[in-house]
Amino acid sequence: MDARRLAYDTLVETDRSHAHADAVLGRALSRGSLSGPDRGLATLLVYGTLARQLTLDHSLAGYLERPLARLERRVLVLLRMGLFQLAYLDRVPDFAAVDTTVNLARAVAPAARGLVNGVLRRAAREGLAPPPDADLADRLSVVHSHPRWLVERLLDELGTDEAEAFMHADNEARPTVLRALLPRGSALDALTERGLDVAPAPLAPDAIVVSGAAAAAMGVNGVAGIAIPQAEASQLVALYVGAGAGQSVLDTCAAPGGKSAYLAALVGPSGRVVAVDPARAAARRIERLARAAGAGNVEIVNRSIQDLEVGDGFDAVLVDAPCSGLGTLSEHPEIRWRRQPQDIDDLAARQSAILAAAAPHVRPGGVLVYATCTVLRAENDDVVDDFLGGHPQFGEADDDELHDSLGPVVGDDGRLRTWPHRHGTGGFFAARLRRRA
Repeated sequence: MDARRLAYDTLVETDRSHAHADAVLGRALSRGSLSGPDRGLATLLVYGTLARQLTLDHSLAGYLERPLARLERRVLVLLRMGLFQLAYLDRVPDFAAVDTTVNLARAVAPAARGLVNGVLRRAAREGLAPPPDADLADRLSVVHSHPRWLVERLLDELGTDEAEAFMHADNEARPTVLRALLPRGSALDALTERGLDVAPAPLAPDAIVVSGAAAAAMGVNGVAGIAIPQAEASQLVALYVGAGAGQSVLDTCAAPGGKSAYLAALVGPSGRVVAVDPARAAARRIERLARAAGAGNVEIVNRSIQDLEVGDGFDAVLVDAPCSGLGTLSEHPEIRWRRQPQDIDDLAARQSAILAAAAPHVRPGGVLVYATCTVLRAENDDVVDDFLGGHPQFGEADDDELHDSLGPVVGDDGRLRTWPHRHGTGGFFAARLRRRA
């Protein structure tokens, strides 16, 4: 199987199953035998086609005599993937983009081969269609390939310049990041000796950036005993909890387990981390990652926080709440096409309920940290402010000295915010609240 066929199959399966593209792609790559460069090409085709979907469809609609909705899904995937190569991959000559897509059509949709050939040859001559210019939100939606409702939210909350910069960054490839299990200098040396192209990440003190074809092959377990995959913003959130040696920490929505494993390292062998998650497969995922990280002080509880008995209380409780994921569109481009405006309100209600259920587990004087991987105010500041309004025993934990690495991402209000266009990371949010009594 070549890179284009693997990318096509991944896109079709992602569309059919509504799974995350990275999971589908990871399984396909693990089963295949593609070379490093071909693995990189397949990854670029999957992520790029998904990210640029609306821009591609805007042009395809002008090339076709029938509505896109009337095309077979597999044919639409072929056209999108072919047009993505024509429009965005400078290293792929136009004739190669057309010919390889037509050859792929011969194998997967032979009746559509002529249509694919005609549309892509026209696209090679004419290029992408210009975006609409009458309405700002419509224009930005097409230019940056984000749904209009999300563009409107971003414009309202960030302003035009920041919103555009954010959306542009969403469509850029994000590097693979690992968390060092050794002192970072030693981990960098060990990874370099294994032929990996690595460098220290700019913010998180244990984060390592992996470049080149090896990044596409990085599995969930990373490099045994040296480093495991964990996004830089995720590492910053774990540091923001402020857990120290010997402390007890409750991670209430713990899967897949990266933050739990990092918190276990921060509290050390004399500390304790209880990782709670109700999802059926959560326990296996958390256990696998904790084992890879060498975190033997993680206790896994496969139930919801609402069902967890309140004990003496924890020094720190992390609510890494289920959210829209709209801060991770570079890593999960398909999310933007699946979320709807009503989802945000529904998620905010769920987040508020989880935060309220977690609060009794914080000991007096302890901290409650609320975190998401989204940038929308309704899921972030609004949830925290509403919680504080109804829980007078909690206030902003603004009296602590945080890790030096957090300076660039913690604002004057004490809340953490990371941004793709400012920090080169996912868009994450976190707030630290202290229980007074």
